[in-house]
Amino acid sequence: MFLSNPTWTQNCFIGKYCNLRALHQTSLDNSTFSQIPWARTDRVGLFVPTLNPGMQWNQWIASLKIQSLQPDRVLIIDSSSTDNTVELCHSAGLEVQVIPQHQFSHGGTRQLAAEILSDMDIIIYMTQDAIFADNDTIKKIVNPFNNAEISAVSGRQLPYAHATASSAFARSFNYPASSELKSTEDIPTKGIKTAFVSNSFAAYRRSALMECGGFPAHLIVSEDMYLAAKMLMEGHKIKYEADALAFHSHNFTCLEEFQRYFDIGVFHHREAWIGEEFGGAGGEGFKFVKQEISSLGLRHIHRLPLVILSTAMKFLGFRLGILESKIPPAISRFISMQKYYWK
Repeated sequence: MFLSNPTWTQNCFIGKYCNLRALHQTSLDNSTFSQIPWARTDRVGLFVPTLNPGMQWNQWIASLKIQSLQPDRVLIIDSSSTDNTVELCHSAGLEVQVIPQHQFSHGGTRQLAAEILSDMDIIIYMTQDAIFADNDTIKKIVNPFNNAEISAVSGRQLPYAHATASSAFARSFNYPASSELKSTEDIPTKGIKTAFVSNSFAAYRRSALMECGGFPAHLIVSEDMYLAAKMLMEGHKIKYEADALAFHSHNFTCLEEFQRYFDIGVFHHREAWIGEEFGGAGGEGFKFVKQEISSLGLRHIHRLPLVILSTAMKFLGFRLGILESKIPPAISRFISMQKYYWK
C-alpha cells in the first residue's frame, strides 16, 4: 500500500511507523536518551559511518532516541565531515572516531568498527541515510539472534515519501513483506539472492563475523554480500526479518545507475567465487526488469522508455565492470561511483 501512497511514510505515529518530521523536531538533549532494560544477555552495538549527512542526521539521532531497546554502545566513524555531524553526535552522547576521508573504505571502515566494538555480542550496521521506522526496530532486528544458528539478520527497507516509482519498486522487490531464513540449502532455488544482505540496515553476531574473516578492505562495494556468502559457506544461517523496518531509498539518475552497476560488476569480477558458488546475478536482474515492467500497467506505461533506458545503463555498467581488468584505471575511476577506490 505504501508504494502507491507517497504520504504514507509521513503519518504521525499512526500504526507503528514514525513521523520523520516529528523526529526532526525532537530535541537532541541527551537527558532523554533513556537506557531501557531488556531481557537478554547479549550486548548490542550500533555502528554508522558518516560524511556530511546534513539535516537528516537530526532525524537519525531522534529515531534512535525513541527506540524501546537502546544499544549498549553507539559508534560513529566520521570521515572528516565539514558540517556539524561530530558536534551533534557528541551532544547526543554517541561515541565518535574521526578518520581522514581518504582512509574510508566500505569494508575496511566497517571492519574497524567491529574491532572497536570488541565487547559487543551483536553489531548493527546502518548507513547515515537509513532511519529507524518505528520504536521497536532495534528490538526486532536483534530478536532473531535468540536462534544460535543465525549469524546475520537483514532488515526490511522502506522507501521514503519522496522516492521515485523506480526506487519504490526496488525496495518492494528486494525487501518483501515476509521474513525468511536462508542457508546453503536455498542456493538451488534462490541463487545469488541467498547471500543478499544490505549493510544499510543489518546486524551480525560478532563472533561469527570475526570467525569468517570480517569485512575486507580491498572490496569496492558489496562487503555485505561478501561476508554473507562467507558465513553461509561456513554453515551459518541468515535471517531476513521483514518486521524490522527502516526507511532507506535513493533516487538515482540513469548515469548514477550506470556508475553503481559498474562498481557492482567490478566486485563480481574480482570475487568470482561468489558467482561460482551461488550463481550469477544475471537471472535475478532479468527477474527484476520483468517485474518492474509488469508493475507499470497501462496507467504508467509512459514510464516504460525510462525503465528501458535505466535497465540498459545498469546492464552496460555491469558488463563494463566485469571487464574492468581490460580498462585503464584512469577510465575506471572516471566512470566509477567510488572514486576513492581507484587510488
